[in-house]
Amino acid sequence: MTPVTAPRARTLDWRLRFGVLSLIWGFSFLLIKVGTDGYAPFQVTLGRLVFGTAVLAAAMAVRHERLPRGVRTWAHLTVAALLLNALPFSLFAYAELTVPSTLAGICNATSPLWGMALSLVALSEDRPSRVRVAGLGIGFLGVLTVLGAWQGFDGLDARGTAMALLASLCYPIGWIYVRRTLAGTGHSHLALTGAQLLMATVQLAVVTPLFTTFPTRVALVPLLAIAALGALGTGLAVLVQYGLVAEVGPTTAQMVTYFIPVIATAAGVTLLGEKLTWSTPVGAAIVLAGAALTQARGRTPRKSTPAATPSAPARAELHAR
Repeated sequence: MTPVTAPRARTLDWRLRFGVLSLIWGFSFLLIKVGTDGYAPFQVTLGRLVFGTAVLAAAMAVRHERLPRGVRTWAHLTVAALLLNALPFSLFAYAELTVPSTLAGICNATSPLWGMALSLVALSEDRPSRVRVAGLGIGFLGVLTVLGAWQGFDGLDARGTAMALLASLCYPIGWIYVRRTLAGTGHSHLALTGAQLLMATVQLAVVTPLFTTFPTRVALVPLLAIAALGALGTGLAVLVQYGLVAEVGPTTAQMVTYFIPVIATAAGVTLLGEKLTWSTPVGAAIVLAGAALTQARGRTPRKSTPAATPSAPARAELHAR
């Protein structure tokens, strides 16, 4: 008699999950803009971290995961939380007070460019090819196109734009830090990321009361936007990203990076009525082309380790915004 085995649970096709992840992260910048219409930027960031941490805490409970142990590990997680969550999330929220969500989404796409530039300095094993160096130059040329450099950046809020670019710079700095301090600790990726979000929540819980006052009224639509931003963009998206990395590998999973600014731009123009000049989509296309070239890999010896490839916890936080 042939033994009966339980059927394997069917999961959603990875292409559909890839599309869902692109939509979630692409709409994150619209949700930030809506959230800041009713609440201070620090409050928006604190709210998204609370909702995002709650989702990961629930996932950890279901999978019977425990938080990491060790003072040294938690010290590194505190720094990682600042670089990958608390600081960039807050910078994007403040930036969108004065710049459109479309521009914030495009600035976010510069993270691979910053990562390439930093890896030349911080990762000694990284030997970039001419193609990757050319991609770096092309990418930053695209940034100048988006910002309208030939017009003297006329009509551009310099402070808000600088904050958005600084936020995108935080991510590769955080990736490098995590790679050097938390890789190979023996803890699961879910536990590390859950602990990281928890620490970021604590950081914002301390900072927010110092710089904001308690809201006098509850703005429902902005509050719902913050809840969606945290639960979907900072919680569920991390879990979806884990599944994609495990199934199709980090290279394919990270291709979502190139869809985010397209969706962010479409959402901002269609739903928020933000103005779009020719330089924005053209510049964004140049940025994405340059970013794609910086990720190109030539033939390397088997013993070499791919440089500038973030650890799994960092990959999961790559666009959790």
